[in-house]
Amino acid sequence: MRNYFFLLVLALSATAWGQVNTPAPSPFQKVEQKVGLTDITLEYSRPSMKGRKVFGDLVPYGPVWRTGANANTKITFSSAVTIGGKTLEPGTYALYSKPGEKSWEIIFYSDATNWGNPRQWDESKVAASVSSQVWSMDMPVETFTITFDDLSNNSVNLGIIWENTYVRATIEVPTDDAVMASIDRTMAGPSGNDYYAAAVYYLQEGKNMKQAQEWIDKAISMRKDPAFWMYRQKSLIHAKMGDKQGAIAAAKTSLELAEKAGNKDYIALNQKSLKEWGAK
Repeated sequence: MRNYFFLLVLALSATAWGQVNTPAPSPFQKVEQKVGLTDITLEYSRPSMKGRKVFGDLVPYGPVWRTGANANTKITFSSAVTIGGKTLEPGTYALYSKPGEKSWEIIFYSDATNWGNPRQWDESKVAASVSSQVWSMDMPVETFTITFDDLSNNSVNLGIIWENTYVRATIEVPTDDAVMASIDRTMAGPSGNDYYAAAVYYLQEGKNMKQAQEWIDKAISMRKDPAFWMYRQKSLIHAKMGDKQGAIAAAKTSLELAEKAGNKDYIALNQKSLKEWGAK
């Protein structure tokens, strides 16, 4: 019995000990930054100096460094970006580096699933790399820090700071191309789908049917190939306006197109409407 209580106390003590929460030695940080129209997300862990000499000692000059602590430092782009003259497609990349006394190589690696450095480095997975000079800072920075500096609509500098060292890599985003494409689309006027959506909305909400008719006709005229679903809406608009002959003509066209496309739902809908409208 005495042994039983002794073992029970040990088990309870072990359970209590396992529930103790302590701060992480290298806390995790997530930073989100919009650059122009591109979203960039950075996830990394932040070690501190704690009285140690960092570069050239704790972090040797020359070998690949994980650029942080724990799992990969990850950077995610919502659209394609350019780094060091290379295009990186949207997605997540690991951030590695090769620190040097006077310059660093900053590396964007396509495999971001490692814990620290890959077991075997694969040069084919280097999506981009840039060389940065080392800027020496007068005031030491205790905790490893990555920043987004010199922000503009078209670029941002990814800054790496620790101890007395600052290095950076420029990330360029295609903001101007995206904005100009948007301007061109807008200035060219609404698309056929825009006219179609507007016409259907007016029909559903019982608004100006004459305007809905103009828009559905415009949408149909802008298509290279006639669409059974557009003629279906055209027939309903004419019916709503009291134009039974116009409704029947559009429904017959929709039915013919639906039969060619093998769309049973629209075949049935048009047949039902034509019967209701007294088509011959």
